[in-house]
Amino acid sequence: MAKKEQTNNKKENNKNKKSFFKDFKAELKRVIWPTPKQLFNNTLAVITIVLVTAVIVFVLDVAFESLNKYGVDKIKESITAINATSEDSNNTTTNNTSTENNQTETNATEVNATNEANETNTENNAQ
Repeated sequence: MAKKEQTNNKKENNKNKKSFFKDFKAELKRVIWPTPKQLFNNTLAVITIVLVTAVIVFVLDVAFESLNKYGVDKIKESITAINATSEDSNNTTTNNTSTENNQTETNATEVNATNEANETNTENNAQ
């Protein structure tokens, strides 16, 4: 029984192979092949499109590279300058605040000394 199945499988495989090649040949006959002129025109169109696309990509690459080189560097410089300016203004503000505090303390000391002198004079005059 196994021999019959193997024989049947071999026959089916042979039929499948034969039918595959017959179908393949029939399909190739239905294909509409381009004429040499159409083939040349289509090939030329493909090559032209590829070259135009390559040129566009090259131009964009150069443009973005120069933009990145000059534009980003300028932005970095401006941010660095802004940071330096803000640090300087913070230091100046801190120095001004310290100076104002020192002046206020000096003025307060002078006022206290003046008040004490006035009190002493008042006491001496009262005696």
